[in-house]
Amino acid sequence: MTTDDREIRQTLAKALTELADKDDRIVVLDADLMSCHATKCFKEAHPDRFFNVGIAEQNMIGVAAGMATMGKIPFAYSFAPFATRRCYDQIFISVAYSGLNVKIVGSEPGVAAEANGGTHMPFEDMAIMRAIPKMVCFEPTDATMMEKALPQIVNHPSAVYVRMFRKKAAKIYDETLDFKLGKAIELKDGKDVTLMASGIMVERALQAADILAEQGISAAVVNVHTWKPIDVEAVKKAAAATGAIVTCENHNVYGGLGSAVAEVVVRECPVPMQTVGINDEFGQVGKNAYLSEVYHITANDIVAAAQKTISMKK
Repeated sequence: MTTDDREIRQTLAKALTELADKDDRIVVLDADLMSCHATKCFKEAHPDRFFNVGIAEQNMIGVAAGMATMGKIPFAYSFAPFATRRCYDQIFISVAYSGLNVKIVGSEPGVAAEANGGTHMPFEDMAIMRAIPKMVCFEPTDATMMEKALPQIVNHPSAVYVRMFRKKAAKIYDETLDFKLGKAIELKDGKDVTLMASGIMVERALQAADILAEQGISAAVVNVHTWKPIDVEAVKKAAAATGAIVTCENHNVYGGLGSAVAEVVVRECPVPMQTVGINDEFGQVGKNAYLSEVYHITANDIVAAAQKTISMKK
């Protein structure tokens, strides 16, 4: 599998700038991380619509909410723990409870925070954002998906949280991609187990499927890019097709993708299920590959979970 030639952060910033050329409602607020988020191009193109609020995320969300009351579509950027956990009450009350149209971008999800360590390593961001009524929670898989999703995010009438891997990801999609927020994408069919993955875990799920194939196990792979609203029909289809599900996430298994899928499984289509993700741990300093081994979110961990889930069908 090849690495994308575009960074997700650059793709988002460029596409947002181009949309803003035609839509003067779009504004960007940045918590003093312009270089980290590649938003300089937006600032240069629309200096009157770019606001560096400093390292003051609670205030940033309050300002964004105020702009939304005036008909603007604010995109508020910071590292994921600070875009969510640090300003949670402002998001809940000033944005969501007030029914305002603010888009929140949280970067460096999970182990992608690497050298920034535990304070900057969000394993809980999607869990707390999923708990907010009406909040859409989306994690793009590569630059193409981010680019294709952006117009949908802009046009969505209420709050959206984007969990963004900043740099170059594995290239999963090409320009023919046509998808909708809230609708999972089947990447590979199978009959023995379904691997439901998001973000950087999609590549690992595909790798796991190849390893399982060598063992005579047929694994389907589904990209669940939107954690909320979860694609209920996709989960039911997976349960019916393979009778076993493994979720794969770069996030705490408590409250994350596994929880979202399990909520559907237990209500609609009970089948054996396992979760691959962070098992109730704090973050730490380390490279992505090292941390993935430490937290057991590698392709081999997915393989082991798939084998266990299949054995539970008997």
